Formats: sequence, structure tokens, C-alpha cells
Amino acid sequence: MRLSLLLLIALMVSGQAMANPAQRFSNLLEQTESVRGLGEQEPIVEACGEQTKKDFVQLVAAGDASLSFDPWYLWYNEMADIDPDDYATAQSYLDALTAPLAVDGRDPGFSYLTTQAEDDARGSTGAYVGYGFRFTIDDLGRFIFVDVLQDTPAGLANFDRGNEIVAMDVGNGFETIEEISQRHFYLGTLLDEMFGPSEAGVERGFRVRQGSATVEATLVKTELVTPPLAVDPLLLERTGTTPVGYLHLRSFIGTPNDALDDSSAVVGQAGVEDLVIDFRYNGGGRLDVADRMLDLLAGTLPSAIGQESWRLAHNDRRSEEDFGASFAPLPDSIRPLRIAFITTGGTASASELVINSLSPHIEVVLVGENTLGKAVGQYAFDQNLGPPEWASCDTRLRLITFEIVNGEGNGGYYNGLVDAGFTLCPAADDITRPFGDPEEASLKSALAWLNEGQCGGATGSRLRRAQPRRIDGPRWQRSDLPDAPFGLSPWVR
Repeated sequence: MRLSLLLLIALMVSGQAMANPAQRFSNLLEQTESVRGLGEQEPIVEACGEQTKKDFVQLVAAGDASLSFDPWYLWYNEMADIDPDDYATAQSYLDALTAPLAVDGRDPGFSYLTTQAEDDARGSTGAYVGYGFRFTIDDLGRFIFVDVLQDTPAGLANFDRGNEIVAMDVGNGFETIEEISQRHFYLGTLLDEMFGPSEAGVERGFRVRQGSATVEATLVKTELVTPPLAVDPLLLERTGTTPVGYLHLRSFIGTPNDALDDSSAVVGQAGVEDLVIDFRYNGGGRLDVADRMLDLLAGTLPSAIGQESWRLAHNDRRSEEDFGASFAPLPDSIRPLRIAFITTGGTASASELVINSLSPHIEVVLVGENTLGKAVGQYAFDQNLGPPEWASCDTRLRLITFEIVNGEGNGGYYNGLVDAGFTLCPAADDITRPFGDPEEASLKSALAWLNEGQCGGATGSRLRRAQPRRIDGPRWQRSDLPDAPFGLSPWVR
């Protein structure tokens, strides 16, 4: 497929492309500067202060009729009618503007302010500084590894999914997790002490329970690139028919295209017709990667080839920006008949787009839990591309500007794909078994649906997403937004 923009779903916009909304914003302001008399204004004392940030938010989100500058916010006519002077910060003003859209899950903090430096640091490579594991906290308050990245400090220490952190040395000898927890009221400060700052060279001692054994290792943070696949693609044999293919994709951030091509080739050569695709922790990422995955999975299907696969739909004042793509064959494209997607509440954005876009052409089912429900995306707007007075400002606005729909125009899954009509086979995220184990609860249920046409039993140790003992931030933690690189989640270290 040919894409007219390279995007992170909800993130990136090219700085040079003429189709770039941020660049158009800059050009229009430059052309109409005289209308507002910007060049004749008195110098602004705080050119990059909160007041100008609020002006920036108001201009981009709601537009300015005197400039013939149309609003970019997807639901601009549903924003709150409020006075920006009632809010101390631009972020609190933006939160209040979009609050009516948070009620039904359309924009629960997906629109936010950041800095260019912070945003660029996220990049599109999936790189981060850490030890190389994802963890959670179960109902008993235990810190459990749920994914350990290959060839990272944690991986090289032979830590594994299902292992429990029982004690840590944060600089004063080993203490139990309970002892360290007693010093903290907020979960965030506890994690900061346990795992240290996001800086290369930071080290911590880990005492980890592995079954009946307990092991110790000192891990040192380093810059890591997230391997796109949690395990190599698997062929799960079954009697009397072709094997089931299993693929676990961690995210659409970085450059997983080669891994996707190789995986498609493996299952294609085996004549696979049934697939299990594991998206259980996949929060999304680049649209071009999702687009390639769609071509690999359906690019040669008679019902799909040449048909629109997805579309970005903007507000009625920006409809000329709408664009999409069509299914097209690739050398390694396959023709699956059925796909079981393993999902959880952490499955979002590009993952949901792939499932929604395939559903008109392939029989699909969700296994595990309902998805997050991110059916929208953001563009990036940079304040320094505005009036000359803003030239030194590094504020970047990530604003919901479009809805994502499939080729049949179906979207709106703001409360997850299940609420949009997708079938769910409930199953636990069974941390007692590795990814790809046919006895792991979610995979077992997926195989039951593929082999027997019905959901399997939901067994195994179910995890819950740990909550702070007190909410200490905005509606969403900015570092835990879907589409952020794997390492930006607070549950990845």
C-alpha cells in the first residue's frame, strides 16, 4: 500500500510533508500575521508561558474564524465552553476543554501537551533505558514479571515470565518489597525507589523467586531496543490438518517489518490457515507497520484485494484531510481463514485497527479480555511554528484529530472492540506458563475456538492492573498512553 503520510497511530507527522497539518498551521499563521497585528504587538514577557500555551491550545483545537483557520479537534463543537483564565496551566485548560469527551471514553486524556524534546525522546525505535522486563502487581500485592525481553540484563540473568520479585537492594542491602513499600504513600514513588531513574548505569539488586528456588542478580540499566516478537513464530501441530500459526507481537513501534515478513513466510510455507495472534500487551504504534501487517494477512484474499482496509476520518471542517489505504499483496502474504486474537485491556490503537480492518474479510474472535478502545488518533502541533513570539517555545500539542474506521466505515469502539460487537472468549493471562505454551490459558482457549468452534475454559492465574493507593496525576499517566514505546509504560523497567 502507498501511504500519503507516515504516522505513529496517534503520534507522528512528518515535518517536511506538505500534507503536514502542523506545517499548514505554521504557514497560515505566517500568511495572516498582519491580520492579527502580531508584528506590532508589545513584546510578550513570557512568550512561552502558560498563557501563550493556552492561546496555542485554543487556536489549534477550536480554530480562529478571523484567520480562516479551521479547528483541528475531532469533536470541536462538543468542547466545554470555558474561560482559559480560570485555569492555571495549559494542560488543565486542555483537560477541561476535552472533559465532555472523556465521559463516554472518546478522549480520556488522549489529547495532551508535552515538549518536543520529551516527545522526540520517545522516537519511533522502541528504544528505552531499563533492565528489560514488564511487570504487574497481582491481587496479593506480589510483583510479578509478565514479559522478559530477550538479550537484556533481565533476560541474561535468566529471569522469566511468572517469576516474583521478593526483595531488592536499592543501596542499603536487600529489603523485602513490604519493607520498601512502608516508606511510600504513592505507587509512583515506590517504583522510583525500587527501580531507580531512567539512566544508563543505574543498578539494583534483585532477589527473585523462581518456583521453589530463589535467585539473586544485580542488574544494570542500559539502552535497550524492544525485540518486536516475544517468541519466534510457532507452528502448533494438530491431528489431520495444517498446524496453527502463533505470533506474539509486542508493539508496532520500531521496525518490526522484517520480523513480520519472516513470520508470514514461516506460516505461509506450512500452509497455515488458522492463526493465533497475541496482542495482549500491544498498545499500538506506527500506522505503516499496521498497514504492512494487514497486507501480509489479507493482501491476497479475493474479498480484500484492492478494497479499502482503513481510513482516517477528520472533523467536518477538515474532511479534505481524510485518507486511507487498500489491501495489496506482498511477496509473503498469506491467506488465513480464521484468526484468534489474544487481547487484554492493554491492547490498543494499531492492534485494534488491525483486528477491526480484518473483520470484514476474515473470521476473527477475541480471546482474553476486552481491548482498551482507542478508535482515534492524534497529530503533533509545535508551538514554535506559530507567530514569531513563539519561535523559542518547545511545547508540542498531541491533539485528537481523526477517527479510525475500517473499509466498511465501522469504528467508534471507544469502550473496546467487544462493546462494538466483536465476540470474546474470556480467558486469563496465565503467567504460570510461557508465551506459546498450548496449555497457557489464553492460548488454550484460542486453540479450542479454532479446533472445536467454541471457547475453551478460562483457567490460570488472572492478573489485574495494579492501581496506586491514591490517584496522583491526570486522568491518564502521560507515560502510559497507548502508542508510547514499550519502555515508556510505567509497567516496563
